[in-house]
Amino acid sequence: MRTPPSRATIPGVVKLIIQIPCYNEAETLPLALAGLPRAIPGIDCIETLIIDDGSSDNTAAVAAAHGVSPSHIIRHPQNLGLARAFQSGLDACLRLGADVIVHTDADNQYPGHYIPDLVAPVLAGQADMVIGDRQVATIDHFSPLKKRMLALGSWMVRNVSGTAVPDAVSGFRAYSREAALRFTILTRYSYTLETVIQAGKLGLGVVSIPITTNPPTRPSRLQRSMWHFIKAQAGTILRLYAFYEPLRTFSYIAAPFLLVGAALWARFFVNYLQGESGVGRFIQSLTLGTGLLMVGALIVLFGVQADISGKHRLLTQEVLYRLKKMELEDDR
Repeated sequence: MRTPPSRATIPGVVKLIIQIPCYNEAETLPLALAGLPRAIPGIDCIETLIIDDGSSDNTAAVAAAHGVSPSHIIRHPQNLGLARAFQSGLDACLRLGADVIVHTDADNQYPGHYIPDLVAPVLAGQADMVIGDRQVATIDHFSPLKKRMLALGSWMVRNVSGTAVPDAVSGFRAYSREAALRFTILTRYSYTLETVIQAGKLGLGVVSIPITTNPPTRPSRLQRSMWHFIKAQAGTILRLYAFYEPLRTFSYIAAPFLLVGAALWARFFVNYLQGESGVGRFIQSLTLGTGLLMVGALIVLFGVQADISGKHRLLTQEVLYRLKKMELEDDR
């Protein structure tokens, strides 16, 4: 078993970079930038990074006009989605020498005055990832159905990841440099669920702090409708569960075939041992049961193969982490 990464207190000069993904956020971005802290105890340097994810308005120009350095504005030629924007931001922050990274939204959903509280556990060496718990049950503009779906989704993520995250889809987060180096986002819809699951599987420290949110400034672009939200989040959780727990997933799929097949076999042998006349009419149970048991066994074998592939993926991820760390440390 790999030893969990160290969470020792960050020594020396500490740089914080606040990354903000944007897609046509020229109107709301000034509000988000205005709320960011200018000084934080324990932080020597605070910078802002903008990821313009294929905006068709003047988002990049607005960011520059509000003091964001041109070297800290990343532009995607087209809209690639929030997950890709998040990964682009992490990679850029690491290249720029960030020791702590805060991710927040451009729609001003998350109050910037919580950022000192968000980074405090990272600076103290108590966590590698800190998530702002929006306390969704108290948010007035969330419908009862959405609150229940968010609670159910967070419960599923807690079970898959082995963490105690109460608000798994909150996008207000702080990351240590170590955590940012280890994350590799594979999904396209959203990074929130996958980073929690990866953190749990990698043994990273994950904590949450309670926050409140600002009133909405515009409709969500990630959630086109409640049905779209449920379908996208459920599909993401199921894919991630199958990806990170393949043997268990295939075992669940195989279980009905194995149980029904075993029951049909038992039906045949019970009647055979009781010496009932016409036992030959139960041969079909034996035949069907054998087929179902074979199908179940094949599914389990697929799960074993997927589990072996998963171990190779972990080795590849570890190699990628070491390569990135060596490259970035040389640059620093």
